[in-house]
Amino acid sequence: MTALPAQMTVIGIKEPGGPEVLVPEQRDIPKPGKGEILVKVAAAGVNRPDVRQRQGSYPPPKGAGDIPGLEIAGEIVALGEGVTRWKLGDKVCALVVAGGYAEYCLAHDSHALPVPPSLSMVEAAAMPETFFTVWQHLMMRCHFKSGEWVLVHGGTSGIGTTGIMLVKNFGGHVVTTAGSDEKCAAARKLGADVAVNYKTQDFVEETKKATGGKGANVILDIVGGDYIDRNYDAAADQGRIAQISFAGGPKATANFARLMAKRLVHEGSTLRPRTIAEKAEIAKGIEEKVWPLVEAGKIRPVIDSTFPLAKAADAHARMESSAHIGKIVLTV
Repeated sequence: MTALPAQMTVIGIKEPGGPEVLVPEQRDIPKPGKGEILVKVAAAGVNRPDVRQRQGSYPPPKGAGDIPGLEIAGEIVALGEGVTRWKLGDKVCALVVAGGYAEYCLAHDSHALPVPPSLSMVEAAAMPETFFTVWQHLMMRCHFKSGEWVLVHGGTSGIGTTGIMLVKNFGGHVVTTAGSDEKCAAARKLGADVAVNYKTQDFVEETKKATGGKGANVILDIVGGDYIDRNYDAAADQGRIAQISFAGGPKATANFARLMAKRLVHEGSTLRPRTIAEKAEIAKGIEEKVWPLVEAGKIRPVIDSTFPLAKAADAHARMESSAHIGKIVLTV
């Protein structure tokens, strides 16, 4: 293994603002601590939390550093104390707390997964953040079961495409929402049973129609806002609603009598501040249950577009346009 350079190119945030505040900088290459690996990054996924961090509304946890980026794929070039699972040269993808928009990035060894031979580095980098997020909500918190109906909001987003693939591969049925007929067609191609154009159709009505009037057993919601009350209407008795994010705002007026009458569970959780052990448990479940499906070619992330690391501002502009279908990835 060749010696590492002293410095690396990263994408810094000059100040809170628009995509133009993302600029290349030179920083020292970090050294892995106990239980950590250093990855030479080949690709890094772009996610909504990165946009919020850039805007100043989603600061990284204390000690995590200020470089954005929550998921990476690349080659391990250094091992911290106590790391025994991995060796130098292993190809991995990993969930990281920060620092993905860089040539080198630290990850905890238990939050890394091997890159399946069937995936490119770009595809591998597009998986950790959304798959960790959806897996914990769908399987670990909402206890999804085969045969159930799941309403997936934002079906062509990274979360949405992941949700559709996981539900379908584990024996469920999907109603999804999207903002155009083109996006609805893309969601159906991915496996959604019903795709609702929320600009021209009522997702509550369409969900009830698809489920014979019963409603969705599980709802994966990235919107919030006025969708909260409508989700209660669209949910089946004893339905479970996962609040993943709040694209439509975190406050709403809702008829909570429905929550009681239907015996609903409305849960929420953010991934970034979870403990190392909690994220490791999520990673273990994904490796055991999802990775065999990836290796068999049954699950493959949807890639919208790629941008060179230095063009991170353009990648954020693409994300904020909401025109994308699937994941946006930076290449290094």
